Amino acid sequence: MPTLATTAPALGVSLRAVGRRFPQPDGTDRVVLRDIDLTVRPGEIIALLGASGSGKSTLLRLVAGLDAADGGDIDLDGTPVAPVDQRGAIAFQEPRLLPWRTIERNVQLGLPRGVDGTAGRARVAELLRLVQLGEAATLRPRQISGGMAQRASLARALARGPGILLLDEPFGALDALTRLTMQDLLLDVHRAEPATILLVTHDVDEALALADRIILLGETPDAVGAGSTIRAAIEVPGSRPRDRTDPRLALLRGELLERLGVPSHHSPDYVTAAIRAQRAQHGDAAPLSLPDEPTRPHTF
Repeated sequence: MPTLATTAPALGVSLRAVGRRFPQPDGTDRVVLRDIDLTVRPGEIIALLGASGSGKSTLLRLVAGLDAADGGDIDLDGTPVAPVDQRGAIAFQEPRLLPWRTIERNVQLGLPRGVDGTAGRARVAELLRLVQLGEAATLRPRQISGGMAQRASLARALARGPGILLLDEPFGALDALTRLTMQDLLLDVHRAEPATILLVTHDVDEALALADRIILLGETPDAVGAGSTIRAAIEVPGSRPRDRTDPRLALLRGELLERLGVPSHHSPDYVTAAIRAQRAQHGDAAPLSLPDEPTRPHTF
C-alpha cells in the first residue's frame, strides 16, 4: 500500500533548565543560553526576540535537533528531541533553493522518504497553491523574485507535514512591503496547516503581528556575561490577523523597544508611567500588562 504525504498534528514543546555553551580558543567556555524554561502549546506561534547574539538561533537549532544542549531537557509532545528530529522542519533567512531544479522539484525535496509518487506530487501541488506559486511550478529559482523564492522555501518546509515549524528570520532579506505580504501569507498557511511555530525575528512589529506570545531573550542585569535567559514572556493582545494600528500594540511596541535598548521617543501618558513603575519595582521579571480600556494613540 503506498505511503501518503499527510500533515502531522501540531506538537507541544517543553524546555526545562536548557543551557548551551561553546568552547573558546583560550580554553574557556562562552555561555550563550542558560536556565531556559519554556512550554509551548500545540498550534501556538511563538516569536523569539532579542538582540544579536542573544541565542535565538541557537535555541531554534536545539529544538530542531540540529545541535545538542549542554544541560536540561527538550521534549516534543512529551518525547525527547532526536538528532535532526523528523517531526519538525526548519526554514532559514536564505531560501537555499537548488538552482538547477524547478520550483516544484525543490519543494519535492521536503517530502518524507517513502511517500508514494502520486501522493507526493499531489502534496507538492497543494502546497504550491497554498503559497500562491501554482503557476511558477516549472520555473527555476533565477526566474522568480526573492519573495517567491521564500514562499518556495516555506512550501518545502511544510512538505513533510511537520508538527513544529521552525523559522529563522525567514523574511529578513525581503523588502518592507514584501515582508508584510509574507507575514499575512504565513498566517494563511498556519490556518490551513496549523503546526506549532517558533519564529526567530529581530523585528518587533513582525513579532507583534504574528505571535501569540513573544519570548524576550537576553542577559539579566545581575548576571552580565553569564548567558541569555528568558527575560520576559509577553502575551500579545487581540486575535490574528491583528490591526497593525491598534494602540495597544503601539504601546507594547514602545515597551519592547525600550527593553531592547532602543528609545521609542514617545510622550509618556498614565499607562506608560504605570508600566515603567511596574518595571522599576519588579525588574524584567514583571509581565507586561496592558489596560483593558482603550488608550489614546501614541506616536512612535
